[in-house]
Amino acid sequence: MGNGNVAKSVPIAEITLRKYEKPYNMPKRELVKKICLSLGLLQPGDSRDVIVDVLHALLEEGEIAADEIKAKVVEYRKKANLNMKGIAESNIRRQVKRLKDLFLVEKKDNFYQISENEKLLHLFEQKIENFYLKGIVDRVKEYFLHLDNLKK
Repeated sequence: MGNGNVAKSVPIAEITLRKYEKPYNMPKRELVKKICLSLGLLQPGDSRDVIVDVLHALLEEGEIAADEIKAKVVEYRKKANLNMKGIAESNIRRQVKRLKDLFLVEKKDNFYQISENEKLLHLFEQKIENFYLKGIVDRVKEYFLHLDNLKK
């Protein structure tokens, strides 16, 4: 069976989506956390939830310099009496990149902001649901179609 080489499949794109309870009377940070959990940016039960505060800072500030994000994250975490795990500059940059990769955040000059200053729902519908997710679903369907055609 082969020459011992293992084929490694690397996905072109992937997304995790989760469904939670309806958002009744949640504080803003909890809503942001549920969005991060719902989009797979945060794992359930993960205590390292700095991405919540990164997104929160971007939502609150509108436009924020790259070097100011960490200060805002620290401020929010102190205010909420949360641990300071994950606040290294390199991790903050990684979390911002993850938000950029999902088309929620963009960089202009040395400032970050919510993409196109749009509402998050609109960004989700246009960039994630109609573009990113549709592309993934369409490709999965191609595999099903190809497999179905092999059975004939």
